[in-house]
Amino acid sequence: MASDGGGSKPRSSSYYNILGIRKDASVSDIRTAYLKLAMKWHPDRYARNPGVAGEAKRRFQQIQEAYSVLNDENKRSMYDAGLYDPHDDDDDDFCDFMQEMISMMNNVKDEGDSLEDLQRMFTDIVGGDGMSFDCNNNPRGNKRPRVNVSRSSAAMR
Repeated sequence: MASDGGGSKPRSSSYYNILGIRKDASVSDIRTAYLKLAMKWHPDRYARNPGVAGEAKRRFQQIQEAYSVLNDENKRSMYDAGLYDPHDDDDDDFCDFMQEMISMMNNVKDEGDSLEDLQRMFTDIVGGDGMSFDCNNNPRGNKRPRVNVSRSSAAMR
C-alpha cells in the first residue's frame, strides 16, 4: 500500500493513489484496500465528531468512486487509457465505442493479428482509407463569395 488513501482533491488524485495501491494491483488487492479504507473513513465512525465528519464523508466518497471504477474491468481499462471521466455524462456513447474498440483490440492481440490488420478493421468500420481526413474541407469553398452591390453603385456603371 502506497498511502493512507484519500487525497485532498478527488479529481486530481488518481484512483490508485486514493486506494493506496499500484496500477498493476489485482482485483483482490483493490477489494482489500477498499474495505480497509472504507472502514477507516466511514462517516458513521465520526458522527460524534463534527470537526472530522465532513472530511470523513469526503474521503469515503472518493474511496467509493475509486473502487467503483477500478473494480469494474471495463471502467478500469477506460480509466487507465485516460478515457473515463465519471463526472462527464456527455461521453457515454464515446465510452461505449471505446470499450468496444478496446475489446476488439484485446481479441486481436489474442489472435496474433498485426496493427495493420486492426487498421484494416477500423477502415472497414468507418469507411474510406482511414488515414486521410481533410480538416480544411469547406463545402462552399468552390463557390465565389457574394458581392453586395448597392443600387447607386450599380447605376454608376
